Amino acid sequence: MQTGDYTIHIVDDEEPVRKSLAFMLTMNGFAVRMHETASSFLQFAPSVRNGVLVTDLRMPDMTGVELIRKLTSSRAGIPSIVITGHGDVPMAVEAMKAGAIDFIEKPFGDTVIIEAIQRAAELLSDKTLDTDDLAEVQTRLESLSDRERQVLAAVVAGLPNKSIAYDLDISPRTVEVHRANVMSKMKAKSLPQLVRMAMAAGFGPN
Repeated sequence: MQTGDYTIHIVDDEEPVRKSLAFMLTMNGFAVRMHETASSFLQFAPSVRNGVLVTDLRMPDMTGVELIRKLTSSRAGIPSIVITGHGDVPMAVEAMKAGAIDFIEKPFGDTVIIEAIQRAAELLSDKTLDTDDLAEVQTRLESLSDRERQVLAAVVAGLPNKSIAYDLDISPRTVEVHRANVMSKMKAKSLPQLVRMAMAAGFGPN
């Protein structure tokens, strides 16, 4: 689907963030519409056709997770991307369980959000999941040792290294080594990408 064939709906209660993101996307050829609150977008959602949602995770009236759950329950069918602050991995995982297709940690570069939007837009064309990619992720997961899988599960749950070390009765330095091995074997360039792959393969906290 071409850039001009769909609209990006930005939901963020912080006006500077909202306007800055909208300006950048507009300059890159996207059609953009801004919404000050999750509630206002929820009312507008039934009229959305060929739209992609980019929502902040923490908002005063309704969290991004709650918004996506309501959209999913109403069968609005809007591909959603969550923008999250550092340390919000557990909530971001909940957002993906609720139906979000991606989450991006702040601060992020222009290319990161643009590529996420383009992935989301593919769903508007009714493209099916790339089973080859999913099979490759499964193969990478199978290459992990039992300890690496334990560390991965803890990372996806959002636990810090010290907590993982305590739970597994190993040193924080050993956790760091296992995390590095997991990132390498999974070919993940970032924590969000690692979590996305794990979730897509059904690997994560219950």
